[in-house]
Amino acid sequence: MPEGHSVHRIARQFARNFVGRPVQASSPQGRFAEGAAVLQGREMLQAMAVGKQMFLEFEDAVWLRVHLGLYGAWDFAGEIVADATIASANGRMGQTNQRGTDLDEAIFDDAGENSLTSIGAPRRTRVHVRMSEQTSGLSDEGDEWPPPVVGQVRLRLLNETTCADLRGPTACALQSTDEMLATIAKLGPDPLVGDVDEGEERFVRTVRRKPTPIALLLMDQAVISGIGNVYRAEMLFRARVEPHTPGRDVPEEVVRELWRDWVRLLSIGVETGQMMTMDGLGEAEYRAAMASRDDRHWVYHRAGLPCRVCGTEIALEEIGARKLYWCPSCQR
Repeated sequence: MPEGHSVHRIARQFARNFVGRPVQASSPQGRFAEGAAVLQGREMLQAMAVGKQMFLEFEDAVWLRVHLGLYGAWDFAGEIVADATIASANGRMGQTNQRGTDLDEAIFDDAGENSLTSIGAPRRTRVHVRMSEQTSGLSDEGDEWPPPVVGQVRLRLLNETTCADLRGPTACALQSTDEMLATIAKLGPDPLVGDVDEGEERFVRTVRRKPTPIALLLMDQAVISGIGNVYRAEMLFRARVEPHTPGRDVPEEVVRELWRDWVRLLSIGVETGQMMTMDGLGEAEYRAAMASRDDRHWVYHRAGLPCRVCGTEIALEEIGARKLYWCPSCQR
């Protein structure tokens, strides 16, 4: 499932390529035909993310809410404006990421991702499929416009230069402004939305009154927005917190540091497109980490391997139906 940094980057992509333009909307799959008919011809006014959910505003106070969930992804085609680069390419954002951006400092990781311009959390099998369809940044579809529909596309948004196809989302629904605000009100604070200090106080108050293990609280989107399995494991290790500690028993200063660490890590994730959670790396180490996911994290996906700090075997268990990685020595 894409974590918060991915969704913020997807929203940024919509802001660059769609906001301020009318869209053609369709549902090739047919499951969102009525909603697409409402969006047809409307100008997109705003794109924003809150945690793992994205909200696109259209004329006449119509909002599109999208939650990618475990299997959702956005496929972009055509002219994709990424930072200062305009690329004619295909790009997937969500489970995989942007394609075709050609930078002098590109670093390709072990799944073929350009780490410095990545958008999402890559899924290796889809990455390989996407790469196999490309030639010099272009898919086999060539210059055909709009590009042919491939697979089960829930929603296609199209303007004169860019196409965005949504596949497999957990949620894709139209909302009024009041409904959108009600949805956001149920979510925990996001460091990139609203006042960061107010978000900290809200997070601290919530955690400090809960008997729930802190490992579960960090994954609860009503407590804090955007954290998934990777960031959860890494943040707990970085703070040296025993994952099973009830939230109310975690010292207040530690809870505050968890929030502030999320502020830092989310910012890094949005800017780099990668969940880089190791600090103090030299230039060569940093480039190696960007090129290999195994070198980006302290404990995540390292079950049975020695802790990078103390050498203790990294533990793996299931908690809340998700895998938890942690060091039984460093996190006592």
